[in-house]
Amino acid sequence: MLVSSSKKVMLLFLALLMMLVSGCGGSDVGKVSYPDGKIAWAAHSALSGIPKELHDGVQAKAAADGIQFEAQNAGDNANLQLDQVKQMVDEKPSAIVLLAMNGDSIIPAVEKANEAGVPVIATNRDVNGGVFSNVINDEKQAGQIQGAYMAAHLPQNAKVVYLSGDMSISAGQLRWEGFKEALLDKRPDVQLLAKTSTGDWTYANGIKNMTLWMQMFPQIDGVAAGNDNMALGALQVMKAAGRYNPDIIFCGVDAGADALASIEAGEMTLTVKQNTDGIVEAIYAMIKDIRQGKAPEPGDKLVPMIEVTKVNVAKYK
Repeated sequence: MLVSSSKKVMLLFLALLMMLVSGCGGSDVGKVSYPDGKIAWAAHSALSGIPKELHDGVQAKAAADGIQFEAQNAGDNANLQLDQVKQMVDEKPSAIVLLAMNGDSIIPAVEKANEAGVPVIATNRDVNGGVFSNVINDEKQAGQIQGAYMAAHLPQNAKVVYLSGDMSISAGQLRWEGFKEALLDKRPDVQLLAKTSTGDWTYANGIKNMTLWMQMFPQIDGVAAGNDNMALGALQVMKAAGRYNPDIIFCGVDAGADALASIEAGEMTLTVKQNTDGIVEAIYAMIKDIRQGKAPEPGDKLVPMIEVTKVNVAKYK
């Protein structure tokens, strides 16, 4: 049977369309190629703090279920992590849990995992490309908790300062946005005296900026910081200068041991605990689905944070 020219064109078009739909290059995004493989854990650096809590939590659950778990850390080397994650994909794991050193440079490895049908679960750090599920604390909520506490407890016409975290990453940006919305947008009588444009999350950064601000401002009623280290540094330098009093509200984030001890002693006022247990539960729920052949939905899964004050600090020490 002869086929008309118009039908030939249509058939060619349909063939090309089918190639596009099937994904030239063999991408298996949204599929699970190796549900019985190991869990691969790719950390940005040697395990400590929150990353260690996450690692230990998921590893313990995997061990209880008899699932092989292998971890590597990149020692703060983005190029090394890129190579590590690419090698992980070649080893055909059921999933890769990724704590990225650099959100941009890791993209080719995430894309390689996508092509191979290896689901990527990101946490703790930003990833800026490829397809992945992102299990993170609600960073904006951390700032909202700080701001809401200050809004409820600061006197009229109070004056506050804000120590920013690293504003090049979402945690720094969102914590500030949440604080601004919950305090400054709700209490127009409260004056923001100063805010750092960015911060390195360190105790020394809190000392440096508060030393300057004490020279500039005779009244400071509240100090909010993107993490505990900066808040504790600011508190310490105010104590050393004789400017501290227990009515000043000091707020941080992370619920580190030093911050919890300071709250218990009645000095620091509030911290916000990253809900590592909640993150571990969410990551492992995805892993269990993956091992049943079900790929997790891409995008963010936000885990609520926890307010810690003198009322409940004993629970978290």
